[in-house]
This record gives sequence, C-alpha cells and structure tokens, in this order.
Amino acid sequence: MIDLTINKAVLAKNIKKAKEKGLIIPTFAQMRDPGLVPEQIKARLKHTGLWDVDPLNLFRITWKNEGKDSGGLYGAPNYIELPSELTGVEARIICMVGKFFPTGCHKVGAAFGCLVPRLVTGQFDATTQKAVWPSTGNYCRGGAFNSKLLAVDSVAILPEGMSRERFQWLSTIAGEIIATPGTESNVKEIFDKTHELRATRKDVLIFNQFEEMGNYLWHYTVTGSAIVEAFESIKGKEGNFAGVCLTSGSAGTLASGDYLKQRYPYSRIAVGEALQCPTILNNGFGSHRIEGIGDKHIPWVHNVKNTDMAIAIDDHDSMALLRLFNEEAGKEYLVKEAGLAPEQVAVLAYMGISGISNVLCAIKFAKYYDLTGKDVVATVLTDSVEMYRSRLTELSAELGEYRFIDAAADFAASLKGESTDNMLELTYPERKRVHNLKYYTWVEQQGRSMEELDDQWYHQEKSFLGVQKQADAIDALITEFNV
Repeated sequence: MIDLTINKAVLAKNIKKAKEKGLIIPTFAQMRDPGLVPEQIKARLKHTGLWDVDPLNLFRITWKNEGKDSGGLYGAPNYIELPSELTGVEARIICMVGKFFPTGCHKVGAAFGCLVPRLVTGQFDATTQKAVWPSTGNYCRGGAFNSKLLAVDSVAILPEGMSRERFQWLSTIAGEIIATPGTESNVKEIFDKTHELRATRKDVLIFNQFEEMGNYLWHYTVTGSAIVEAFESIKGKEGNFAGVCLTSGSAGTLASGDYLKQRYPYSRIAVGEALQCPTILNNGFGSHRIEGIGDKHIPWVHNVKNTDMAIAIDDHDSMALLRLFNEEAGKEYLVKEAGLAPEQVAVLAYMGISGISNVLCAIKFAKYYDLTGKDVVATVLTDSVEMYRSRLTELSAELGEYRFIDAAADFAASLKGESTDNMLELTYPERKRVHNLKYYTWVEQQGRSMEELDDQWYHQEKSFLGVQKQADAIDALITEFNV
C-alpha cells in the first residue's frame, strides 16, 4: 500500500514553499469530476494554454478537458469510437484520448499519483531533494512537468533510442536528463541507473512508475471512472461491456481494468505486449519498436491475478499503421477505398505507436471472443502522433515514399489481417506463472521481500485492494496541505 506516514518537519517546509509559490494541488476527486474544481480556478484556466508550464494546469490532469489548445474547461470524457469499416469487427471499440492532457499524454496523471502523496506527507522534501523519473518515455515527461508546476527539481531518465521529440521537450522542462543505453526494451538499464543514483547521491528520491502504487491508484480511480462514464454514455439498452485491452508499459493503466471488473463483473482484462519481446506470453526477450511500453519484466503494480488474457502485437503492424493513419496516401486510401469519412480519418492522429498497439489488441480480443455489435471494448490512446513525427520521417528515409499501393497493403495485412494468433487465456496456473516472474526483478534485483510478493497474490487486502481505498485519505491530506 501507499505509505501515508507524516514527516511533520519536512511537511512544514513543503507547505511553506507551496504558499510562497501560490500553489494549489487538485484532489483525486476533482480529477474524476472537474465539476468540483473551484470557480476561481476555472476562471483563470480560461486564459491558460493546455501545455503552458503553469501550476493551474495541475487542474487539467483529467480525461475531461475540452479539446482546445488554450482556454478550455471541462466536458465529457475524451474518447473516440472506431468505425467497423476500419476495425473489421462488429464490436464497438472506444478509445480514451490522452492527447488532451497537459504534455499530450495521460502519463502526467500517473506521475501526479506518485509524487503528490510523498509531497503532502513530507516523505519528499521539495526544498532539498530532486524527483527522479525513470521511464521509457512519457512518464518521465509527465513527472518532469508536474515537478516544474510544483516547484520541484527533477531528473528525467529514459533510453537514448527514444524519439527525438521527447528529448527536445524534456530539455526545456527537466533539470537533468540522463539517457541510458538501448530503447523501449531496455528497462533494466533504467533500473541500474536508479541504483547508481541512490548509491552516489543524497539529493534524489526515485519515483519508479513500475513499482509506485500511486501510478496504480491514479488509473484505478480516475481512468477507470472515465471509461465507465464513456461506456454508459453510448451503451444504449443492450450494450455489454466486454473488457479493456491495454499494452503493459508500467501496467498502471491496467488498474482501470480492476475498477471496471468491479463495475462489470463479467468483463475481462487483456494485457498486450510486443511479439518481438513476449515476456508474459512466452517468457521471452528481445527488442521492439512500440515506444512507450517496457518489457523483460513484470511490473510490480500489475495485478496479474486479475488479468484474463495476454495478447502479443507485431511491432511491424504498429509501425505500418502509423504511416497508414498519418501519411497523405494512407489517409486518401482510408476515405476512397475503406469508406471512412474524412473526419473519422482525422482523429486517427490521436493514436501514438502504443495507442495503435492497444487498438490492435482490442481487435484481436473482439475476434477471439466472437463479440457482436452489442459488445463494447475499451482501450486507451496514451499519446498522439505528435510525439512520433520524427519516426515518420525516419520510416520514409528507410522505406521510401508512402504510396497508395502501400496503404492498400498495410490496410489488408496489418489491420484487416489481424488474427487470433499469439494470444493466451490466462488460467489460474498461467496467472501464477506470470506473477512468479516478478520474483526475478523485484525480489532478486530491487530488494522487495517475498512477504510483499506473496501479499500481492494471497493477501490482496494488503496490496491492490488496500490501495484502491486510499484515494479519500490522500485527498484529505491534499486538502489540509492547501489550507
């Protein structure tokens, strides 16, 4: 569970600094329901840009921002429904859109969930310590952004092979940037760097998204409720919530599945990963190009016992669809041959690479279970194509100009050609096998105890079920901090 022990001396320093900076921190309840945001905050947001480095944008850490670059307030959850002409399945696939968070990615919410509990308990000293954000991309962006808004110094750690846009943006926000060897597959190298920092520096506190239960709690509380609201708005009289499909990454977003299964007990949670590194599916290893998801380990915050299926996605398909959805020839093909309306094509730019992979998981899930038009499958678009323009340039240099015939091939092979291969229903023994893989990373390498590992399986009231109940307690601490 999240440690809420109070360090009174440090907390007093944090409160003093916050008052000097004029900082007000939103609660989890306000992120779930922005109608609770004070009117004076809303009035000031009308003059604030979505990506502005302004503490007011802490109140835009929600799925319910208006889709405006500046001055927007709140509305219904941001989602799109994909047409069956695109997906090739009868089931309705809804995609929560991360583009309209500050930084253009929902990871800013996960980072908030990790930092703020430490800040309002005094476990993190905002006057002397630096917040370290290790990730394969967007989480360290969100962490650096939140740090800047909360007047906290930050250190961003990410693999050197991540997209150029990430590094360019971080150079303007983070106090320090550390590039580790490899790409999105090289999570252990990130962990190694955090070990080095712990051993050599006294001024840092590591916020590791793969083990921080604040990541889990934010998605359980905020993302889960947003998906429920989106589904309830479209389900009609006969709609059935069939499940949620999400690539693992840090596994924080999968916490929304725990919330959804409590609301819709017959729904399922499917976890996706790269076929080129099928850790869950086949204890595999390798490297891949689906930026934003980590692998070669099972995140500590992944509630494996509540996960129903593993789905592997070929990274070739994700990269092919990145071009199909964003190159002019691809968009032309989707209108002229696939029968999509121009406005339906335009919103496909809301998908980054991992978002495309999430959609492919949902398609495979719908095919596997023979879902019908009454069934709804949910997924999440973590970020948008804006984080991957350089990848499109690289693909053009590597493969040549994208032509109409290339679009036809990619549409047929990488979208309509998705099949039910490389999928595994997780029986009780299979779930236990995957859970046991946590031992190698978290007990052998990261210093967790066997008792903690067993609690995640046998005593969930001490782990996941306990964390689910902590949002109100944290909100009370935030409210007191703000007074």
